[in-house]
Amino acid sequence: MKHSLNQWLQKVTLHRLMPSSCRILPCVLLFGVTVHADESKLFLEKVAPILETHCLRCHYPGNEEGDVSLATPDDLRDGGYLDVRNGDQSHLLDLVEPVRAGKKPEMPEDGDPLSSEQVGVLRKWVVQGALWPEGKVLKEASQADASWWAFQALKEVSVPGVTKAPVSWKRNPVDAFIFEELQNQHLSPSVPTSRRQLIRRLCFDLTGLPPSVEQVKRFVGDPSPDAYEHLVDRLLASPHYGERWGRHWLDVIRFGESRGFERNEIIRNAWPFRDYVIRSFNQDKPLSRLIKEHLAGDQLGPNQPDVEIGTTFLVCGPYDDVGNQDPAQAAQIRANTIDEMIRASSEAFLGLTVGCARCHHHKFDPISQEDYYRWYATFAGVRHGSREIASNAEREQRKRMMEPLDAERNGLAKERERLEIVILKRAEMKKDLFAESWTRDPIKRTGVEERFEKRLAKYVRLIVEGTESNPYASSGYGIDEFEVWTPGKAGQNVASLALGGSAKGASRIAEDFVKAYSAQLTIDGEYGARWIARGSELSITLSRPTEIDRIYFSSDRGGDAGNQPVANFVSEYRLEVSSDGEQWEKVADSHDRQPVNEAHRKWRWMMMEQTSEERQQLKGLDLAIARLDRERKDVPELPRWWAGNFTGIEESTYVFIGGNPQRKGKEVVSASLSAFDTSFEGYRLDPGAAEGKRRLALANWLVSSENPLTPRVWVNRIWQKHFGQGLVSTPSDFGVMGSQPSHADLLDWLAGQLLDNGWRMKPLHKLLVMSQAYRQSSTFRADAARADADSRFLWRFPPRRLSAEEIRDSMLKVSGVLKLEMGGAGFKLYRYLQDNVATYQPLDHHGSETYRRGIYHHNARAAIVDLMTEFDCPDPAFPAPRRASTTTPLQALTLLNHSFTLDMAKALSNQLDQDSAGDEERWVTLAYSRSYGRNPTESELQKALAFKADLGGVLFCRALFNSNEFIHID
Repeated sequence: MKHSLNQWLQKVTLHRLMPSSCRILPCVLLFGVTVHADESKLFLEKVAPILETHCLRCHYPGNEEGDVSLATPDDLRDGGYLDVRNGDQSHLLDLVEPVRAGKKPEMPEDGDPLSSEQVGVLRKWVVQGALWPEGKVLKEASQADASWWAFQALKEVSVPGVTKAPVSWKRNPVDAFIFEELQNQHLSPSVPTSRRQLIRRLCFDLTGLPPSVEQVKRFVGDPSPDAYEHLVDRLLASPHYGERWGRHWLDVIRFGESRGFERNEIIRNAWPFRDYVIRSFNQDKPLSRLIKEHLAGDQLGPNQPDVEIGTTFLVCGPYDDVGNQDPAQAAQIRANTIDEMIRASSEAFLGLTVGCARCHHHKFDPISQEDYYRWYATFAGVRHGSREIASNAEREQRKRMMEPLDAERNGLAKERERLEIVILKRAEMKKDLFAESWTRDPIKRTGVEERFEKRLAKYVRLIVEGTESNPYASSGYGIDEFEVWTPGKAGQNVASLALGGSAKGASRIAEDFVKAYSAQLTIDGEYGARWIARGSELSITLSRPTEIDRIYFSSDRGGDAGNQPVANFVSEYRLEVSSDGEQWEKVADSHDRQPVNEAHRKWRWMMMEQTSEERQQLKGLDLAIARLDRERKDVPELPRWWAGNFTGIEESTYVFIGGNPQRKGKEVVSASLSAFDTSFEGYRLDPGAAEGKRRLALANWLVSSENPLTPRVWVNRIWQKHFGQGLVSTPSDFGVMGSQPSHADLLDWLAGQLLDNGWRMKPLHKLLVMSQAYRQSSTFRADAARADADSRFLWRFPPRRLSAEEIRDSMLKVSGVLKLEMGGAGFKLYRYLQDNVATYQPLDHHGSETYRRGIYHHNARAAIVDLMTEFDCPDPAFPAPRRASTTTPLQALTLLNHSFTLDMAKALSNQLDQDSAGDEERWVTLAYSRSYGRNPTESELQKALAFKADLGGVLFCRALFNSNEFIHID
């Protein structure tokens, strides 16, 4: 039924006269009038689902490509898509109806057209006045809602009874789940693997290192039925366990030791976090505690370095530190920085891609844009950088040592300041007299000219006595051109490089481009590039003795640099010439020029007014202050580590429409994800909540015993590293775009075990590696492979290639040169060069100082590292929840020919020479047992002896390193 505007107004009046208890919630007519909500039933039940399903995918707030938003009535009205007087002629209807029979309508642009019934619903709604409930905002329906499996509470799962399973498969609950699914898939498990294969598998799995010959011998020869369990316990207690499993976690949380982006400056003090992770895993720190320390270690343990360092997690990803001066761009960069933290946190801890809701509601998972900005409000006070992290005792000790030195220095500085004030007050009264001697214009960056009586000279030098930015400094200035002219109208610049001139001067060093700031730039005839001085003198040598009478030099000849520091110029100078380079004559100086700025003026006054007694007094004070500065420098600094820096949050947080910080929408506060609100208690903080309280609230919510996702994600990551593939094969995406669990009940049962064990990993490790599923053979079976090629259901143990670190560490260990020292600053397999940008040049030769485990490599972003990069060591520009395992020709070439391989082959051969004492068969046997954990077969022995006799032991060791058996498990 169609209503006139007067009829609607009458209804509004009646509504306002009703008692409040009788009123029905209002809704909005698109033409600006409030009406009864009961008359908007058509919109809620039929129109809204059509718009949300077919239109909101493109036409949401902030999407410029969508032209208009259909999320609110204001958007539709302002966009001109509805005709106020003639509703059935509205442009909205034109878009969804075909122009003529058989032709597809303009909208929806993608997908099937609306059905005639749906178009009829829209037409009826528009003709009736386009009622829209007040405050109702439409959003595209995600593919999943809060009923998605990953959001459900952990199930109470009973271990299945598997009566048909072999006896050995009935002892471990894990095996019961695996065997039951194997039966469902009509598959059977494999036989147990050999002890030699098992110890090699387990040692790499838990420590990342191959077993020694002695370890293999002891385990294989131990008749005890508990031998394997004892081996498991020893390896879990090994300090190398933390190095291995810490590396897994550092991959997941994108730990890198350079800043990334175009500058990519190295970070030299992030390694304490890497050591903290290794310690935490070795201590079997509860994962709930680890998560809380990562997000809010400063709140849990202020002035406790081993706790506070956990906040490095927040800032160990890449960030843009260029420092854009445009406010809009700076805001966008800041938004990108916080987005990186949100993505890293949500994917690592929850296995959810919350970052996909930055510009619009998540297309697939029940995560709204408001959810995203609740986390944005949580991280809004986090900044990247270094800060002091020390205990109270360390702070007190430094304070006791520094206080007397600071007090003495401050006293001397005040005494010097008082003396300067006295001198400057006297000079102030003589300023006009002083100014009379400053007859020439001040120095200009665009050019300084000095004329003098012609001189015969072969050498010319500029001696700087002060700079524009600091009149007391005589270095750090720039000169783009320095010209020396012969007399007359046809004079020549004889300093020019083209005429045989040369220039010398201490320069700023750019290792990646040696001549970037060379003094030669001052005579190349080109402007823009400039010599950046690291000394007070520029010397020019002419091609031959020549008569000259003019010098012209500048730091910004074209005036393009403006007031940028790169064009910092001299403020005080003198020019000298010489015919022999020994005897020098001054031909000009700046002393009669006007000062370039107020600081320079006061410096001049000081130089001109101070008496000899005052000069000596100032010199004595300067020497005493310099002595104290040296003593202060000798006091050990408090540790400064790369970790989260935290500032108060003064501004409210808003939804950024379309992800644009310049388009602010609804205000939000720090809160938990709304999809979990019906399953367990969340949190919602006040708008003014303290910065640290926000992060701590998120951490507590993540590790709540009622949060089902965090333990699921953790046990899945552990399973993945033991069996090669997670129960959920997308370890950082448990949403719709991720995979479904292969063993859903087992996943929940393991998550419950993690909680029952107080969030500790080592009991879970032991449970998994003690299972028969883990201990079975990896032998290929064609019939089973046809049904399950990836062995996702574990009919065999999945074989794998070693990771890049495992390959390198193994080569070092079997060669007898691996240094097992733990912790501290890492080694570098590249040469680091830095100027405005950073360059990482791979080293051709890896010295013995690099013979440490791979986890201690200084892992910079965008740094190609021979061997490591070839074997898929991930770039920490992004999280790597699952490493790739590629096969490329470059891998074979590197493993065969790189100097590291050659060095390791020589070291192994030499070690075998010593240990075999000339016994060739023993030499070969030791080579096999160290490299493969087994003895050679008779056939292998004879072939190896012949090979070694023909080509030598070093080449044989190179062949071992290049074999599949060396770089693969099983």
